[in-house]
Amino acid sequence: MLSHIALRVVPVLGHLDVTADETDGPQPGSIVVANHSSLIDPGVVLAALARRRVDRPIVLAAAGLWRIPLLRSRLRAEGHVPVYRGSTRAAEALDLAAEALARGQIVVIYPEGRIPVRRDSGDRTPEDFRTGVARLALATGAPVVPLGQVGARRITSGSRGKQLAGLFTSPLRRPRLHVHLGAPIRLTGSTAEATAQAHAALTAAWRTAASLVRSRGQG
Repeated sequence: MLSHIALRVVPVLGHLDVTADETDGPQPGSIVVANHSSLIDPGVVLAALARRRVDRPIVLAAAGLWRIPLLRSRLRAEGHVPVYRGSTRAAEALDLAAEALARGQIVVIYPEGRIPVRRDSGDRTPEDFRTGVARLALATGAPVVPLGQVGARRITSGSRGKQLAGLFTSPLRRPRLHVHLGAPIRLTGSTAEATAQAHAALTAAWRTAASLVRSRGQG
């Protein structure tokens, strides 16, 4: 349901383009790693995956979202996984993600683990990764699909007031949103080496998305 909502709402907020290095995919049992730049970009990612015919991906998201009454019921019903960062329950998220991969579901992870604290609306290369995606991929052998997204910060970024203003004016401004999915990779080596491989792949996908937005105009 959340994917269907995103597929309808995101195109109202901006002009969404989706490109990929491969014709098909992501394949069942894949880990999609996405850069995290804005409060709205989970909707952008879900809308892009829906266009790629990904059915009900499982998203690892901050546990605080489960405290929002209307959202909590949907997150639970659709099987999304809360991440309790900095607590003894943090490892539970990777266990649940591994189970979802074993069932052939696609798991979405934001390996940066946070939204940038800066207030400008510009896009920048992905920040350093936490190690969760590497640990999950090495433990399960699942392929990793890098998903670079650009433009979401032109809808919501900065202070709370600026984010609300951006959200309400975006249907008039129609900023360009671009999502690019890179080819799947298999992470190898140590956790640190695998983390670096995932970061490099996502950065490359992000750069492709950014260059395509520039070539087509900012909107």
